[in-house]
Amino acid sequence: MLTNLRMNRVFARKILWSLIFFSFSIFPQAQEPDRHYDQKRKRMVVEQLASRDISDRRVLEVMGEIPRHLFVPPAYRNQAYEDYPLPIEEGQTISQPYIVALMTQLLDLKGQEKVLEIGTGSGYQAAVLSRLAREVFSIEIRPSLADRAAKTLLELGYENVQVRTGDGYQGWPEMAPFDAIIITCAVNHLPPDLFEQLGEGGRLVLPLGNQVPVQTLTLITKIKGKPHSSRILPVRFVPMTGEAEKKRDS
Repeated sequence: MLTNLRMNRVFARKILWSLIFFSFSIFPQAQEPDRHYDQKRKRMVVEQLASRDISDRRVLEVMGEIPRHLFVPPAYRNQAYEDYPLPIEEGQTISQPYIVALMTQLLDLKGQEKVLEIGTGSGYQAAVLSRLAREVFSIEIRPSLADRAAKTLLELGYENVQVRTGDGYQGWPEMAPFDAIIITCAVNHLPPDLFEQLGEGGRLVLPLGNQVPVQTLTLITKIKGKPHSSRILPVRFVPMTGEAEKKRDS
């Protein structure tokens, strides 16, 4: 009986060590992709953002935390932190990290703002804004993109973002005024309804100008009810559709 007891203990010990070895061999592999993306994200912040003119500490911190790779199609996830835009569904794109950071920095958010985003796309820009402002309202004209972005944002815990399907050209009047507005698609004029919904002293960032091939990233500040513009740099964005497209063609 004693022999059997010893044999059982030896057997149990072997099972225990087998489980320990199994956990060390399996779980690091499961965590490896996360570490891989973490390293890419840190390098992105240092080499693409901080080394340029992104100096807002909060913007740098947030972009160093948000898993950008989860906002792009699986086929492009390994490129999610590279210095260029990537395609998403519906023929749209997710802007390069530097442009996301620059447009966000231009809004000069302090943490208590209500922000309107036109062009939800993947939802990544909304996620960045959600960590820097009190509330984010985002409009996407393509239902499939709006649904997918809303699902991704909710699953990742960005609960202060509301996404709806609609034509962003008219804005979201029932939630106005907004402290800041960001337009992530190109227009050749300032949409009047959006400027109307911008609060006094508010800031609006958009790619402004002829849609092909280049626009000018522009910061507009509302001072005494009038727009005051600052031209930032040339950019390339997909055009705003819907009412903006009709205005462009008329």
